Amino acid sequence: MHAHFVRHVFHPHSHDAYSFAVTETGAQRFTCRGAGHTSAAGMVMAFNPDDPHDGESAVELGFTYRIMHIGPDVVRAVLDDVTDGRGAMPLFERPVVDDPVLARALRRLHPALVEGADPLVREERLTAAVEAVVRRTAAGRATAAGARELPPGAQAGAARRARDLLRAAYDQPVTAQELADAAGCSRFALYRAFRTEYGMAPSDFQRLLRLRRARTLLIGGRPTAEAAAEAGFADQAHFHRWFVRCFGVTPGAFRRAAART
Repeated sequence: MHAHFVRHVFHPHSHDAYSFAVTETGAQRFTCRGAGHTSAAGMVMAFNPDDPHDGESAVELGFTYRIMHIGPDVVRAVLDDVTDGRGAMPLFERPVVDDPVLARALRRLHPALVEGADPLVREERLTAAVEAVVRRTAAGRATAAGARELPPGAQAGAARRARDLLRAAYDQPVTAQELADAAGCSRFALYRAFRTEYGMAPSDFQRLLRLRRARTLLIGGRPTAEAAAEAGFADQAHFHRWFVRCFGVTPGAFRRAAART
């Protein structure tokens, strides 16, 4: 949920999942585990499953926040991939965390969950958020050690096999697990290897392949909507935004310029 509250007062309640909220503006005060807490802009609220808490605005103009609930089974699945099954489930000692790295990871995860991002983008951001949770804020800090890593000599081969799959299916949804299976390693190990070898995440490489294909279609005279769809973009606005970010010109302007050459 992404919401702004001014007068609403949450009755004491709890969730059966891990709950993470990033306060964007204002401040929220709440009671949790018998003590009062305040989360101001930029801070993260982190609740363990079944942590009872209430909540209300701490300032006259209210507060804005993004909150997401992640089931323990999802956290366990990502944690096993990151730590080779040796990590304890995280439990938070404090329900308010001032951690810019974790806040950024959660801010990037939230739109991927609610705006229909590609499976690969969603899974990468989920992994990054859970890793930030485990490594930076959890009481069970033994999880920070023993992360799955490929030997240097095996990284290039794993990254190349994943790259080949992305090239073959650039216009199709590809999951992180499918890439890991093709690479012959865990999802976390592949993510690290791919970034090391190619300087970007697999989802960024997939998007780049789609943008290159769309650009070729535009040069051939295809309408922008057709070029976006054929290249694998499900959303026209998403295509337009990323085309401008990567090439510095709108798809329509690029197509018109190509037609004049």
